[in-house]
Amino acid sequence: MRSQLVGVIAAVVWLAGCGNSTSPIYGGGGGGGGGGGGGGGGGGATITVGNNFFSPTPATVAAGQVTFSWSTPSNGHNVTWDSGPGTLPNNSATMTSGTYSATLVAGTYQYHCTIHGATGSGMHGTLVVQ
Repeated sequence: MRSQLVGVIAAVVWLAGCGNSTSPIYGGGGGGGGGGGGGGGGGGATITVGNNFFSPTPATVAAGQVTFSWSTPSNGHNVTWDSGPGTLPNNSATMTSGTYSATLVAGTYQYHCTIHGATGSGMHGTLVVQ
């Protein structure tokens, strides 16, 4: 009986330790997937476009594709690029749902929504691309 109790306790402790796993399979969320040994580019970052906000901002992302995802059924918003290295991506359309993607190189980018913000104020954001 005592050995069974020890076995049950050991199993509970082992399972409790799994809750802190960094494996995305067991709900720990991983830690970002790395770049796989150089090159490779984008980390597939997603920025949420909400009612009068971008989230997260500021955000640090890997060079490559960044996706803006709308969840704003009542208000239209857009992404208008203010500054960044080299030629800026095309601005998005004004949308209430859907996604818009831009491919970014290393540097710092500033953007805003022309409906609810302006350069550096209101609904605006910053992306640091590494």
